[in-house]
Amino acid sequence: MSTFGQRIQGALLLDNGIYEEVEADHTATGQAMVIVVVSSLASGIGVHASDGALSVTQGVIGALLGWALWAGLTYFIGTRLLPTPATSSSWGEMLRTTGFAAAPGLFRALSFLPILGLLIYFVVSVWMLVTFVVAVRQALDYTSTWRAVGVCLTGWLVNLFLGVLLVPFAR
Repeated sequence: MSTFGQRIQGALLLDNGIYEEVEADHTATGQAMVIVVVSSLASGIGVHASDGALSVTQGVIGALLGWALWAGLTYFIGTRLLPTPATSSSWGEMLRTTGFAAAPGLFRALSFLPILGLLIYFVVSVWMLVTFVVAVRQALDYTSTWRAVGVCLTGWLVNLFLGVLLVPFAR
């Protein structure tokens, strides 16, 4: 069993074994939540620090809700719409793996840096997308990375569509 720090490092390095480990460890849900919270705090520090504590707090709450919804949507798409014969997963497994996939977001705290900040934010966002695909592939027991990409893309499009529908109600 890896330590929390080793799990974060493994998630950052796209270590399939670490994603399998956290998928199977029911006690790792709290660790995944910590990563999501700290990652969103890092983003708040790097991007929204000048907006004040309320903005950062709203960002953390939004990140936790977004994580739970995104994991649920991804779970549904991966197990109901695009499963393979070997697909076996639960919402908890998806929560744990995708929570650890947020680990690169810890580096968003550096987004406040002049000139480099935007580049750092972009690189970290791409890195998080890649870790999310690996997390989904492992959680859904896919052998194909492309199938995991398809699930992530489908979920992103559904999220985008729902966001567009809900924008008029947010005002």
